[in-house]
Amino acid sequence: MRKQTYGIELQINKNLFRLSVFVTIVAVGMMLAGFFARGGFPTTKIGAFYIGVLFIYSMHKEALRWIGGKNIQKGERKGEYFLYLWIILATLLYLINFLTKDYFVFDSQGNQLSSLAEITLTALEVCGVFIFARIAKAVFSVVYSGDNK
Repeated sequence: MRKQTYGIELQINKNLFRLSVFVTIVAVGMMLAGFFARGGFPTTKIGAFYIGVLFIYSMHKEALRWIGGKNIQKGERKGEYFLYLWIILATLLYLINFLTKDYFVFDSQGNQLSSLAEITLTALEVCGVFIFARIAKAVFSVVYSGDNK
């Protein structure tokens, strides 16, 4: 029964990963459009929804670890790609903004824009989801005392 449950949950997790990738692409696209359009689009307001989807995927993956015990697939760390993407994206956008002397944080009338701040907050929230998942993994390792090395 446990093996059957694990198989079902593994398939659900694969679907959650695909959904997370899709929402990531949409969120990144919207935020990049907002950044480069310099006020041509309203703020995306997708950040909380995106982090919620990513958190659900991450916690479900950790639940799989508990269900599967030492049989969890090793070496599968796809969630880290979300972290790397957001850190690199935010860093590049800060660099672009710096090299253009704050061109992308102000609109043509001189009003401050929130797009870079929104991207920064989202990147930091993704880091938070990652850290939370790492803590859950560490707790699992302690509970199973080396079964999942």
